[in-house]
Amino acid sequence: MQKNKPDLKEGDRIELLCMPNDPTPIPPGTKGVVEWVQELGGDQYQVAVKWENGRRLMLIIPEDTYIKL
Repeated sequence: MQKNKPDLKEGDRIELLCMPNDPTPIPPGTKGVVEWVQELGGDQYQVAVKWENGRRLMLIIPEDTYIKL
């Protein structure tokens, strides 16, 4: 599991663990490919992901949790 700054780059594969604050979250266990990572300020990061279910939805780190595959 990640700590503050995500150790992710374009092309990395991840699996979603939890997306608690999104009204239409990606289901836990869904895998995806990282498109880009952006620092939002402080300890928050935005990670654009193309999910295997066809959706594109960003993670907000540290609120959303994942594992790097």
